[in-house]
Amino acid sequence: MTSPAPAPKGVPAPKKDPMKSFRGIMAGTLILEVIVVALALPVVAKLSGGVGTGVGYLVLGLIVALIGTCALLKRPWAVYVIAAIHVVMVASWFALTALGGIGVVFSLVWVYLLWLRRDVAKRMAEGRLPSQQQ
Repeated sequence: MTSPAPAPKGVPAPKKDPMKSFRGIMAGTLILEVIVVALALPVVAKLSGGVGTGVGYLVLGLIVALIGTCALLKRPWAVYVIAAIHVVMVASWFALTALGGIGVVFSLVWVYLLWLRRDVAKRMAEGRLPSQQQ
């Protein structure tokens, strides 16, 4: 999430910062994830004894953590925080299967997003981005 490294000699710098757009995509993904996790609250209320139980507090804590992570996306360690949240979410499979399933699905989404981010950084270093063409 750090600012892109300066382009090597002979490679024009991009006109816009492509990593800034990735922060927007990541924030949007986190908000979508908040909505989906919040939709697990009725399941908790019906199957796990209510929102006032440990599972309910787990879901509420994950919602707060995901929203809070949106503010940290500029930090280089934000990806590690997101990964830790997803590890907790997948591990919660034993408490609430639906929440673990949500964790698995969104973990796969994040793996794909991080792969795309790496590909864009590689292309930017090689000077192959459309914004770097003259």
